[in-house]
Parts: sequence; C-alpha cells; structure tokens
Amino acid sequence: MRTPEEILRRPLLTEKILKLTEKQNRYGFEVLPEANKHEVKVAVEKKFGVKVLDVHIVNVKGKRKRMNTRRGMTFGKRSDRKKAIVTVEPDKKIDFYSGGVVS
Repeated sequence: MRTPEEILRRPLLTEKILKLTEKQNRYGFEVLPEANKHEVKVAVEKKFGVKVLDVHIVNVKGKRKRMNTRRGMTFGKRSDRKKAIVTVEPDKKIDFYSGGVVS
C-alpha cells in the first residue's frame, strides 16, 4: 500500500481550481499516474483528516514543444500527468500551507 505522500504529488493552485474551491468546496491535486479514485480518496482523508464526498480523475497529455537550437529545429514533449479533483464536506476546508484542516 502506498502512502498519501506518494499518491498526492502536489496541490494544484490554478485560477480555475481556486474558483472551484471557493464556490463548490473542491480541491485539485496532481497524483501518481497509477493511482485510482479509491486510493486518492483514502490518501486525502488520511493526510488532511476530512471526509471526501467525490473524486474526479483527469489524464492530461503533455504538450508537444518545438525549440530552435544551434543545430536546427528540435522537437520534444512535456510529461503526461494525472489530476484529481476532490470534493470534501461543505463545512471543511483544507489549508495546504499548514497541512491541516480549517473548520
């Protein structure tokens, strides 16, 4: 069994996720590519001590990039990643900076 620190790589603090946090009490995390919804739910509940109501998983494909170097045009690709959008109880809030829950 993997630990919550292995499953939850980092919180996502984008404009869209912050709006979801304010209005719908949803939080975003970048997760391990092999993680499933159940593992994400258990990891968030253990790490932050909140009850998770719903989990949505999104696979994000890496963008193709093109660079002009001294040797000519080269192509590359950013890494693929997996995002999880987690809905928690309406009266609970997660504080990413202290690692705990704010009621």
